Formats: sequence, C-alpha cells, structure tokens
Amino acid sequence: MDRAFSPRSLRADLPASLVVFLVALPLCLGIALASGAPLMSGIVTGVVGGIVAGAVSGSHLAVSGPAAGLTVIVLAALNDLGSFSAFLVAVVLAGAMQLVLGFAGAGVVGSFIPDAVIKGMLAAIGLILILKQIPHAFGVDSDPEGNVAFFQPDGETTFSELFNLWGHVQPGAVVIAVISILILYAWDGPLKKRHPRLGMIPGPLLAVAAGAGLNGAYVAFDPSWVLGPEHRVQLPTDGPMAMVQGLPRPDFGAIMDTRVWVVAVTVALVASLETLLSLEATDKLDPLKRIAPTNRELKAQGLGNLLAGLAGGLPMTAVIVRSSANVAAGARTKASAMLHGVWLLAAVMFAPTLMNQIPLAALAGILLMVGFKLTRPSLYRSIWARGRDQFIPFIVTISAIMLTDLLIGIGIGLAVGLAFVVKSNYHAGVSVEQQTDQTVIHLNPVVSFLNKQRLRAALEQIPDGGRVTFDGTQTRFLDNDIVDAIEDFVSSASDRNIDVEVLRPEPRTGQGSGRARLEPLVRKAARAVA
Repeated sequence: MDRAFSPRSLRADLPASLVVFLVALPLCLGIALASGAPLMSGIVTGVVGGIVAGAVSGSHLAVSGPAAGLTVIVLAALNDLGSFSAFLVAVVLAGAMQLVLGFAGAGVVGSFIPDAVIKGMLAAIGLILILKQIPHAFGVDSDPEGNVAFFQPDGETTFSELFNLWGHVQPGAVVIAVISILILYAWDGPLKKRHPRLGMIPGPLLAVAAGAGLNGAYVAFDPSWVLGPEHRVQLPTDGPMAMVQGLPRPDFGAIMDTRVWVVAVTVALVASLETLLSLEATDKLDPLKRIAPTNRELKAQGLGNLLAGLAGGLPMTAVIVRSSANVAAGARTKASAMLHGVWLLAAVMFAPTLMNQIPLAALAGILLMVGFKLTRPSLYRSIWARGRDQFIPFIVTISAIMLTDLLIGIGIGLAVGLAFVVKSNYHAGVSVEQQTDQTVIHLNPVVSFLNKQRLRAALEQIPDGGRVTFDGTQTRFLDNDIVDAIEDFVSSASDRNIDVEVLRPEPRTGQGSGRARLEPLVRKAARAVA
C-alpha cells in the first residue's frame, strides 16, 4: 500500500491535489457567500480541513472543507446570534463535542447505512452537480457555487433555474465549458491511452488554463464574449496581512449564551452525520477498497472544527464533492487532501489576481464530468440487477436528496430501506413445510420478534389431532417473543390432541441463545406428548 508523500504516491497525489484545489476554491467561496459569512471564512476552513483534518484523518481519499449541507444552519445561526464572532464560539464548541464523540466510539453509526442508500446518495450528488453546474456552464452565475439545495434563496428551484436560462446565456461561457469538457474527455480517454506521459499533466488544470486563455482571447475576437469578474473566481485582493487581520475571531464572552450551545450541538451532530455518510461513500469509490476508521475521522473533524473556529472559519465536514473529485483525479493517499489545503493557502496569500482570471464556466466543465462519473448509467443497471429490494431504496434516496437536501434525503432513503429489511426478515426467520403426515416449522438461524406474526399464523393452521415439528437444528438465535409463542402452543397442544416435537441444534453446532432457549421447550414438548 502506498504511503503518503512517498515518491511513488506523489506521482498520483500531486496532480490530483491540483484538481481538488481547483474544485474546492470556488466552493469555499460560494458556500461562505451562501451562508452569509465572510468570504475568507470559507477559505480558512478549506485550508484547515485540508492540512489539519487531512493529516489526522485515517481516510486516504476523503477531503474536508466547508459543507453545503451546513449552509442553512449557518445562515439561521448568524441571524439568531446576531454576530459571526459568537457563531465562531459555537464552531469551537462543536469541534470539542466531535472529539468527545470520536473518543466515545460514535463513529459506528456510519456502519448502519445500507449500501443501496449510500450508492443512491452518490448518484444523487452526481445529478445535483450536473443540474447545478449547467447554469454556470451557460454563464448564468447568479447563484453561488456550493448551493446544492432544491429550493434556492432567490426563490427558484433546481429545475426552474434551468428553464430560466435562455434569456441570460453568455456565448463565451458556453464555448469555454464545451472546450473544458472536450479536453477532459480526451485527457481521460484516447489521449492518455496513446500517450501515457500526458497523464502526468492534470486534465482539469489544462481545462482551466485553456478557459482563462480563451477568455482573454475574446478581446480580439468579440469583446462582448469576454466574461467579467462576476463570471470568474472572486478572491479578495487586499494582500496577505489585510486578509489575516480582517478575519473575525471568536467572542468567548458569548459562551454563557444558551443559544450558542444549541447551535454548537446542532453543528456537531449534523456535521458528524454528514461526515460519516461522506466517508462511507468515499470508501465505496476507493478503487483499492480501503476502509477508513470512523472514530478517527470524528476526531479529525473535531480538531479541524475547533481550529477553524479559532481562526475565523466556517464549520467543516468530509465533503463528498471534493472527495469524489479526488478519487476521479487518481489520488492514492491523504497527501492529495493535505496538498490541496496548501494550494488554497498559497493561492489566497500570493496569487489572488491570477486565480481571479479563472472562468466559472471552466470549473463547471470539471464538475459536470465529476457528476457524470458519480451517476453513470452502469450504476443504475447494476442496482436494478440486484432486485427491487435494492433498487427502490436507491431510487427513493436519489429523488429525496434531489428534492430536499442531503440529510433529509438520506433519512427518507433509510426509512424505505428499513421497510424492506423488516419485510425480508419477516419471511426469512420462519419457513413452513407441509408434509403428508405433519407440519414442519423450520426455525432458521436467526429468528427475531419480527417473525412472531408469521409463526402464529402457521400455528393457527394446524388442525386438532395433527402433528407439528419445530425444527431448530440450524437455529443460533431465538428471540424471547418466539420462545413465548412456541411455549404457549405447546402448553395447549395436549388439549387439542396435537403431537409436538422440538428439535434443537447439536451441541457442537448450537451457538448463541438458540440452543439454550430450545432446551426447556424440548422437555416441555416431551412431557406434553407423554
């Protein structure tokens, strides 16, 4: 396995880090703008998330930064607290709470998310990226990058925004977006196969450079096609010292305000849940199938949020958009995430004017390609092939996320997935075999309370004077509710002249509570027959 910053891994991680940097730069700014926070607060979180959280995290590919899913929470908190400095105290407290959650082992929550729901989340993020980047590709940049909610602050929705494009299209942006997509397609496909050395140059970096160069060339071709500052990245250009001095700091005098603690708890819980979801999804994308330690990730996020709050930044999570771009760019270790934080810091401190030449349309081309890779048609075909128990939760999760937001959509997907789990368990624990002279009720390896109604229905069909065998030879776990139902039946069997036999597992194969709970039933059935 590659080690971070080894010469071998850096050949993949260095170009990947540049791609993630290009994706993260406008997202950091856009999420800060959408949250009603200072622009630099988004950059601070991107830097801390990359360098600090990236270093502490046990994930090889997850990338942390300001999260679109927290935008509404941040905006509401700022309105409620009335001060960004008071909000920063809540961010620091949220980070401390996440550290506690990590040490308490709360990361296990992520293991209970069904695979169909995680894949639905990835596909939904891909579709959202495509739908949200189409306006930027056409030069309609009224909504900031990072706005992924269905209902937008300007009153539009994801779909209505698309229908309202046509009167505002910028031809120069369309050409740049198309050129960017063509470069990325060629770089990932035919060109790389024919000329492997070209793979050392990141295609997204070339697309961005081509977009900036093309925008400058429009002056000679048609000045009306030139994209103004509102259609490009907009970093502050006040100089490094002014940026640092202009950042707000937490006002710890607000720590006694109960509203600050409410915000802190909300941010800690939501950020932790979104992180665990993103981590599960990133593990699914990892071509090397590595599994990241979830409790360590909560600790990394906690430390990151604590430091980001102290430095004047927004709350962070592991972010699936950045992480999926990292995977798509070929990253192999956490060095890519850490280096992307270094590039963010360097760009803001030393090259803001250069960064401000990057057209949003070129970045839209990159994100459109990332979105397509997340929601490929082959993904839908593979989930369909698994059956409706997998496909329905998958599709419901996609639809719910697209029409609400990430956490609500995941909640709806989980509810539907749970319904199918209950349905499967209802039929899986108990099976009935009707033989010529008796009824055999097979108690399968795990029989839970969910199977009680099915068992009772089978027992009601046994006629007076009949024979019934409870076959528990394969049973490893038997719920108390099932034991009670069988015991009640055995107790009344002699009154109905029903012969009852209970088969228990062999001592060498009996495991868990199955054999222990069947033992008294065996004896009771024997006495009833006698």
